Amino acid sequence: MITFVLIAVTVLVSWQAFQKRRLYERLVLWPPGVERFRQYDRLLTHGFVHADWMHLAFNMITLYFFGRAVENVFAQLVGPGMFVLFYLSAIVVAILPSYLRHRRDAGYVSLGASGAVSAVLFAFVLFDPWNWIIVFVVPVPAVVYAIAYVGYSYWMDKRGGDNINHSAHLSGALYGLLFMLLLEPRVLLVFLERLASPRGPGFFG
Repeated sequence: MITFVLIAVTVLVSWQAFQKRRLYERLVLWPPGVERFRQYDRLLTHGFVHADWMHLAFNMITLYFFGRAVENVFAQLVGPGMFVLFYLSAIVVAILPSYLRHRRDAGYVSLGASGAVSAVLFAFVLFDPWNWIIVFVVPVPAVVYAIAYVGYSYWMDKRGGDNINHSAHLSGALYGLLFMLLLEPRVLLVFLERLASPRGPGFFG
């Protein structure tokens, strides 16, 4: 149950960071820390720290609902260990564009698992696009939500001003799609079949 372990570790680390400012400052992505002090671990550790309980809850609830399904797909394809690699690498890959853009900005800080959670969500969409997602108590097909999510994230990334790293959301979403397609190219055909026939068979059904 890797998803539960990831959630537990993230909650524990975030909770400790809420209580200990020095821990928080050491784990978040602060570009000069990577650039000047070679604290490369920040590219990963920032994904286990959150701004507040609401931020943490939103990411972990999303991971809970979709992580288990994606974990099962990985387990059937190559084994459960690959899901760990997928999630951890998604944290790093999703933040790279933001890091490179702000690498010399001492006032920039980024944190949270949103990039990796986006990767999980979009991997899920590939093999079950018509599954329903509850968005603010409104049921929405996963593929519709994915399109709206990308459009909104792109628009907000250009607009800026809300202290949310929408660039990481986009990078994570793209990484989730590419990782899944490289791992199992057949999933593209399954996705197209499901897209054309909402009541068609699932990836393993």
